[in-house]
Amino acid sequence: MGSNPEQLLASGYAACFHSALRRVAGRDRGALGDSTVTAEVGIGPDGTAPDGGDVYGLSVTLVIHVPGMEREEVRQYADAAHQICPFSRATKGNISVELRVL
Repeated sequence: MGSNPEQLLASGYAACFHSALRRVAGRDRGALGDSTVTAEVGIGPDGTAPDGGDVYGLSVTLVIHVPGMEREEVRQYADAAHQICPFSRATKGNISVELRVL
């Protein structure tokens, strides 16, 4: 069985966001070591269409982990990465995105 569209979005978004995170943090700290970003993508009812049917939407939770770095510092870098990540910019206002720092 192949991947579904949500899995493909999750893997692409996680990889892109991780690159953006490395870029913004790398300016101050250098390499992030064993950092990880995992994306969880959900799909479900997101309102009502003009014809009375359901409208479906996507949601994304990006789970960010940088061992050895304080959560607040990771949060600052994640917020900055969210501003420059192409996936974040493309989905802004269209998909609910949560940044969860471990």
